[in-house]
Amino acid sequence: MRLAIATGVRVAVSHSPPAWYRPVSRSLTLCQRFSTTASNTSSMATARKIHLSPLTDSGVWSTGVTEGSARAASEVLQEDLEKHHVFFNNMGFHNHIVHHILTLYALGASPADIQAAYDRNKTYQRRTMPVNEKVVQSLSEKSEYREALGKEKNYPNFLKFFQREIELKGTDAVLNEYVFAQDDNAESMMARLFGGLLHPIIHLGFAIEFNQPAIIAEGLAQTAVHDDWTGPRYLWPAEEAAGGIGRRGEKTMLQLLEEARATPKLASSAHWEDGNKLRDGVLKRAPEEMISVASQYTVSEDQIQEKFAEMVNTSVYFTSASQRPSKIIKFDFFHIHTVNSSIFYSKILNLPSLTTRTKLRLLEWKGRMDLITYISRNVPALYLNEITQYPVTHDWETITIRSNQHPDDDGHLAKLVRALRNAEHVCKLYTGREEELGLKITEDSWLKIGNMVKDSVEGKGGEAMWVRSTGFDEAWVDFGDRARL
Repeated sequence: MRLAIATGVRVAVSHSPPAWYRPVSRSLTLCQRFSTTASNTSSMATARKIHLSPLTDSGVWSTGVTEGSARAASEVLQEDLEKHHVFFNNMGFHNHIVHHILTLYALGASPADIQAAYDRNKTYQRRTMPVNEKVVQSLSEKSEYREALGKEKNYPNFLKFFQREIELKGTDAVLNEYVFAQDDNAESMMARLFGGLLHPIIHLGFAIEFNQPAIIAEGLAQTAVHDDWTGPRYLWPAEEAAGGIGRRGEKTMLQLLEEARATPKLASSAHWEDGNKLRDGVLKRAPEEMISVASQYTVSEDQIQEKFAEMVNTSVYFTSASQRPSKIIKFDFFHIHTVNSSIFYSKILNLPSLTTRTKLRLLEWKGRMDLITYISRNVPALYLNEITQYPVTHDWETITIRSNQHPDDDGHLAKLVRALRNAEHVCKLYTGREEELGLKITEDSWLKIGNMVKDSVEGKGGEAMWVRSTGFDEAWVDFGDRARL
């Protein structure tokens, strides 16, 4: 019997983890790993400096990381930190450079690939905004901090504030004080963490996974300037309806998806014309029904790891199976974020610095966001045969290399490929329990999905890489019909 420490699941497996799977250290807390109170040498990451080492900072899933790529990634990420804003336009569209570069580095991309991706994506970024030192100082007061939340202009001020707090207290203390504490400001940050199509938790997740305190400061600052409607309108009511945090889950996510599809008011709650189909669709037209379904996704302490596998598997299932059989293969842009944000839980759920309550809550909220994301795309029909019957013409190495070098990717493709590789490992630990846990993606389906992903982004003549809101007929208008023999 071997201990699968990479995901924290104590199960019997008949083989060692594959060579590509690099278990994260369990012996150090985040604060110990990120300590910035010692001498700030050139060979360590700090609250203001990004430094990646292949020995300690390769992520929960990586392949072929090198010192050269670590240097290249560190250099471009440092430039991004110092020169670019968190949003690349005034509409709140996110700067994905951190996500993209760290993913390429973990996927074994060459220094040239990393530089090319950065050069391509830096062209449309906004420059940093000036820091208001008076505001930075005021953020130490809880009332001033609360007043500053949700205002984009405060991003540079929050960034500077969290850099100083990390230097003073360490990352463990800062995360627990400003996000995971049980006070009003931390509750507001938790709500914002799951806003913005999960981008705040994705950014913070990358920072935690790759041991970078400067990116943790970025992630916290990004979180602070997002909207918080996910809390009062959805996540808090669902938690209350569930009877609190950590109740034993009796239904699988798959069962809850099916219940949502069988509830007409909920299934039809999002409309094509809705600007934000979660907030202005589902939570406007069927809030009680959505909260009822979401409140049934609960996780007890002894279920953490199996519910994690269930969450990962279900997000991959509805993301991959929500196709249009009459149309070419495409993956939904909104659905892929549920998959891409799952990978960090392989580390987060094992951090000794987080309480069990925090881990349970993070997992429950992630599952509930996955559910509403699926429903908000007009509960698309799920075709498992689209996966199981898909031909395998590429191995994972070919798929990975293509994702590293795709000329039109801003990081979403590479993130999806790496998250799928991690999900495959997480779920294979539960071989033999698929029916019990509601795991639809099994055996060779992982590589088939990888092939689907690669083939789906090889469009011609300006064809979009992703379909947006796959359950709506309108989403497919500009995509070609599938070739028939």
